[in-house]
Amino acid sequence: MDNSLLVIDDEPIIRKLLSRMLELEGYSVHCAEDKSSGLKATKRFNPQVVLCDVFLPDGNGVDMIKDIKAIQPNCEVVLLTAHGNIQDGVQAIKNGAFDYIVKGDDNRKIIPIISRAMQEATKEMLKEKPNEGKDVLHTFNSILGKSASLQKAIALAHKVAETDVPVLLTGETGTGKELFAQAIHHTSRRNKYNFVAVNCSAFSKDLLESELFGHKAGAFTGATNDKKGLFEVADKGTLFLDEIGEMNFELQAKLLRVLETGEFIKIGDTKPTRVNVRIISATNRDLKEEIERSNFRSDLYYRLSVFHIPLPPLRERREDIELISRHFIKIISLKMNKNIDGVSNDFMNALLTYEWKGNIRELKNVIERSIIVCDKKLVFQDLPLELQEQGFSKDENSSDQTAMDLATIEHKHIARVLQYTNRKKEDIFYNYTIDIELKDKNKEKKFEKIEEYKIVP
Repeated sequence: MDNSLLVIDDEPIIRKLLSRMLELEGYSVHCAEDKSSGLKATKRFNPQVVLCDVFLPDGNGVDMIKDIKAIQPNCEVVLLTAHGNIQDGVQAIKNGAFDYIVKGDDNRKIIPIISRAMQEATKEMLKEKPNEGKDVLHTFNSILGKSASLQKAIALAHKVAETDVPVLLTGETGTGKELFAQAIHHTSRRNKYNFVAVNCSAFSKDLLESELFGHKAGAFTGATNDKKGLFEVADKGTLFLDEIGEMNFELQAKLLRVLETGEFIKIGDTKPTRVNVRIISATNRDLKEEIERSNFRSDLYYRLSVFHIPLPPLRERREDIELISRHFIKIISLKMNKNIDGVSNDFMNALLTYEWKGNIRELKNVIERSIIVCDKKLVFQDLPLELQEQGFSKDENSSDQTAMDLATIEHKHIARVLQYTNRKKEDIFYNYTIDIELKDKNKEKKFEKIEEYKIVP
């Protein structure tokens, strides 16, 4: 589910305060200033919860509940009422509102009410679509961030989603290329059909050809049955070709033919198979450079890049890091059944200043490992060592102090991991999720560190 929420209020200050409060809880928040724009936003964003003021310039929030429900039947509506207008809240409940909040009450009441409303909306959606919980596609509401560079990419993706033209997504690893691809498909006219993803770097040339186009029984040793290719599976839907820059040069020619004619021939077959598939491709390579190196076909590039969307790296949108981090903390702690009681300033500052070469994927992994080793509140010492070390001066004049501080960090980090796992020291180095990540990756050196600090598992 998307945790999408719409705030409708004609007061800019109220919208801003509510938006900030709810974003810090990990919700994807959209805003509208009146009834008309609120109904348009409901159609566009399909929010799970709407937080709506009673008094709007062009209508009444109580009466608006039925209009919202007509657009999004499973959406839960929470009304904002002024002091002395409790009757509005009562009438709102009769009209189908989930609950009402009196303006001026303790703001701490808002989050629990919204949380319950979100749970109820999710429950109703799963009742309506019982299979959705297994394989839910991401929508644009799943893309967290308010930075200008990200919003530009989202706006471009929104526009192209309504068409059938090929889309090329470029960006560093971990920037969310598949998430964007899913969102484009979800918003397109093809959303009732399959979204199929394949990583072109995960297969050899021959295996990838078989995966994409399928084969006939007896086409090669081991081909005992006919096999549908991913193009057939994605017919009338969308095929996402991830890491397209890794595709074999010879296979690129066959892909180009499909794009030009809509037809392909299965391995071992003589008759062409016709499909209607939208192509979205992605790469972290510079395909123009690959063309100059004769690694990528220029004609294929121009077919794939009809609409190019570059995705910004996380370090270029640092204003989004806190929002994304708190979202991950919320969902990961729930998954692990751990009650995280806040985040220290040092912890968050370290996240805000780190370079994040692995982008959002790396951020998620860091938070996951930090939650594993934390006691209750996420603190600086819960971070992997490379993030902790960045906070210490590299100045030569402070080298002794730095060495002492780093030793303290190592000691505390190893002790905490060993305490959490309750395992023998030999076992800990084989556990991927709790690797203590000392700079020296040699196992014997890690053993030496444990002995040096006299840490007892």
